[in-house]
Amino acid sequence: MTRPTPPAAEPDSRIDAQLWWLCGVLVLGAVTTLLDGTIVNVAIDALTQEFGSTLDTIQWTVTGYLLALSIVVPLSGWAMERFGAKRMWLAAQALFLVGSVLSGAAWSVESLIVFRVIQGLGGGMVMPMAQAMLARAAGPSRLGRVMAVVSVPAMLAPIIGPVIGGAFVDGLNWRWIFFVNIPIGLSAIALAWVKLPAGRPAREARLDVLGLLLLSPGLALLLYGAAESGSKGFTGSGSLPYTVAGVLLLAGFAVHALRTSRTPLIDLRLLADRGYSAAVLTQFTLNAAVFGAMFLLPLYFQLERGDTVLQAGLMLAPQGVGYVIAMALVGKATDRMKPGLLALAGVFIALLGTLPFALIDENSNQAVLAAAMVARGIGVGVVTLPSLAAAYRSLAPAAMPRASSAMNIFQRLGGSVGTAVVAVVLQNAITDGKASGTPLAESFSLSFWWVFAFTALTLLPVLFLPRTVPAARPAPDGQASQPAAQKTANA
Repeated sequence: MTRPTPPAAEPDSRIDAQLWWLCGVLVLGAVTTLLDGTIVNVAIDALTQEFGSTLDTIQWTVTGYLLALSIVVPLSGWAMERFGAKRMWLAAQALFLVGSVLSGAAWSVESLIVFRVIQGLGGGMVMPMAQAMLARAAGPSRLGRVMAVVSVPAMLAPIIGPVIGGAFVDGLNWRWIFFVNIPIGLSAIALAWVKLPAGRPAREARLDVLGLLLLSPGLALLLYGAAESGSKGFTGSGSLPYTVAGVLLLAGFAVHALRTSRTPLIDLRLLADRGYSAAVLTQFTLNAAVFGAMFLLPLYFQLERGDTVLQAGLMLAPQGVGYVIAMALVGKATDRMKPGLLALAGVFIALLGTLPFALIDENSNQAVLAAAMVARGIGVGVVTLPSLAAAYRSLAPAAMPRASSAMNIFQRLGGSVGTAVVAVVLQNAITDGKASGTPLAESFSLSFWWVFAFTALTLLPVLFLPRTVPAARPAPDGQASQPAAQKTANA
């Protein structure tokens, strides 16, 4: 008697031990590089006193790190293909660790700025490489849950960084905000040496030299202009020439990238994919809102509320709690629900959590503000996870390194733009307020309205995220499923 043929087994969407190890090692390595983007902010005053420097000079310990990140990110995709993901990830992590040791031992403000740049050159490649390796290993059926894990350090860093920085500055000294990276970095390197798959470098991969000469200086000049605008205004003589030069170089890169017959440093043709381009723009505007708020919040708690550095850092914790809640609720849902609808709900939650800060005054209730920060964390998390997953689902595996590199560039640009804008708004508002006797809280209220505006702008690209439930495509020969190369259908 002939038995009926059993139905074909669905691709296994469980996260196995090997993938969990990969997630853990890569996240551990990313933690320190992402924390260093914010941990120094709370130590600015201590550094100013230590080196007898001015605020305009000391701020380059933060801006120099950010500029280094933006310069090196475009190289990460090519470096992974040319030398192999594991080899380059270990090299980047080691360079970041060297920069951390040197920064902690700095003897002058000039040496600290140089060593922070070294940190950024190493740290800038860690996160995009991690995202690309995880996207390749997970496949579409597990991508949402994996991105939930890898997004933890990215979104919690602005929250945890000020707390750790405040604790070290108040309890020990500023050097420990760099030395804390040593044990974590060494552990990540040791585990990665054993657990990361070796991979096969593509020896034929060639560096897009012209693209590098246009893109990296263009990004650096644009971010430099944005940083200078914080003290001299957007049209000031110190910022406008750099901003214009940066825009022109980036425009030149765009023309080159679209016309070259070779694979460019950043493949702008990826933006022709509706899901990917919508996710990139979503991350740009969302990061403008997130990092703009993270610039304002510590200042508000210290200047308006009179909190210490550590107290101000702790006041940011409710937003981290909200993000953890979002990960718990949305991680699996991202693999089963329409990412566009999830992200849309997240934007409205984030707007709701931002509104109390835009309406802030000297009598604002602290409990209400804490609840609002929880809502902001939930909203940001609900937008982030499905948009990152949607970005990579419709791309071929070979496109992952350059796709993650471009995504990281737009994320950092968004954060830089948001920070620069709110810095200018707050500075001008405080100056005008002193002349007119306006309460300081009103200056912060005006600045938070800009954060609200950036959050609202996120609605536009979110409307173009995929509105279909992701489906896994089985790989041949029983191998793990891979992202589909075809474009995801959109409503």
